[in-house]
Amino acid sequence: MPIVLRLPLPCRSRLPMLAAVMLIGALPVLADDAMGGVDVVSLRDSGRLIEGKTAFSTQWKGRAWTFANEANRAAFESNPRAYAPGFGGNCPVALSEGRRQPGSPRFAVVVGGTLYFTSNGEARERMQSDPQPVLDRAGAAWGKGRR
Repeated sequence: MPIVLRLPLPCRSRLPMLAAVMLIGALPVLADDAMGGVDVVSLRDSGRLIEGKTAFSTQWKGRAWTFANEANRAAFESNPRAYAPGFGGNCPVALSEGRRQPGSPRFAVVVGGTLYFTSNGEARERMQSDPQPVLDRAGAAWGKGRR
């Protein structure tokens, strides 16, 4: 929520402005937390759903990515595209059906070294049993939607 400061005009004292600047400086800076704060390196490499810590975070594509440890943060920074979920974290099954629906790290699957977030257990099963047709259709839909 934006902070609106209304000072009486003319303001002869700098004290209200100084107090406002100090107040704004004390507010936390909130970045868009990527992937719900999940460590995508742990998820892709070991299949473990681990919450990242702000002490091990980095910025990529305007979002804050958090990791369980420094090694995972460094791995992500060296090649973020290798760890970021395909289709921006959207469910490939939904995309293949013409819908854009956010996936969930709880229903993650790795296909060909790429991490994908599906939206539910049924979608994850489809990705695990026969991923290529789903990925082909999802890729076509994703390309159309991004133009």
